[in-house]
Amino acid sequence: MHGIVNKLLCPLWVGATCIMLPEFNPEKVWEYLLSTAPPGIPRVNVFMAVPTIYVKLIEYCDKHFTTSYVQDFVRAVCQEKIRLMVSGSAALPDIVLQRWKEITGHTLLERYGMTEIGMALSNPLNGTRIPGSVGNPLPGVKVCIAMENYKTNGSSYTMICQGNSKETKVTIGMEGKDGELMVKGPSVFQEYWNKPKETKEAFTPDGWFKTGDTAVYKDGVYWILGRTSVDIIKSGGYKISALDVERHLLAHPVIADVAVIGAPDVTWGQKVTAIVQLYEGKSLSLKELKEWAREHMAPYTIPAELILVENIPRNQLGKVNKKDLLKYFFSK
Repeated sequence: MHGIVNKLLCPLWVGATCIMLPEFNPEKVWEYLLSTAPPGIPRVNVFMAVPTIYVKLIEYCDKHFTTSYVQDFVRAVCQEKIRLMVSGSAALPDIVLQRWKEITGHTLLERYGMTEIGMALSNPLNGTRIPGSVGNPLPGVKVCIAMENYKTNGSSYTMICQGNSKETKVTIGMEGKDGELMVKGPSVFQEYWNKPKETKEAFTPDGWFKTGDTAVYKDGVYWILGRTSVDIIKSGGYKISALDVERHLLAHPVIADVAVIGAPDVTWGQKVTAIVQLYEGKSLSLKELKEWAREHMAPYTIPAELILVENIPRNQLGKVNKKDLLKYFFSK
């Protein structure tokens, strides 16, 4: 959705020009963003990328744009020439959003969608964007959050909240509860091709599409906690969002990248495990990480295990396959 529909088909549909580079190169991207590309190339006024690309652009900026004069120039050009910058395809860490705003003056637009539903929720184009949230339903879209133990053989599942682009109604006593995000709307797909069983399992009897993502509604907006299957870690009676843990750990001064998974554990059910890539020349022990984390994180979310790697494998969308990581590090 983010790459093919939002970044390519929608601009072409309205008659815009898409600038596509043969490969990602942070220096080349900065040339285009700062209007220093070769003559005849259109000026970029909308930029859309995955979080990993923003991380690489920030690293290039920190390494090459070191003087205050250059930093002021970069910020001024981005604010004056570029009207919108968007992040998609994967969760955007708060520290990346904050650092990008410092560099460019832009608060990245975050929203939520998937192949089966199109775009469903978004922070406002004009208005306050809340870091980490995905905003509210887009026009024509209805969403709800239901308890994970809802029944699929009837419509008696427990509804936490239900909303559209104008308002959200929360069930009394259920505010702040998490559950599965479900969607209705004209952009929701009809069926998986030649897969009637999978199609039936993907919908509730009353027509809600089950996204498989755990969400919560609080402070007037929706928040995605992660994929229910891999990003929700159940440890010692707690339900822990791996995405939230990752956002905190990325604030550590020596951590360049991180993936948090729930490793099997006899005592706790699952244990919070951090797979970490460090900045070049840096070191980190589990003891040091825990000491730092006690000042920044809830005790039950602090990683119980630390695995250091040279690189965290990501696909072309910048996403980590956590099921593969679990198999690689913990299969017997």
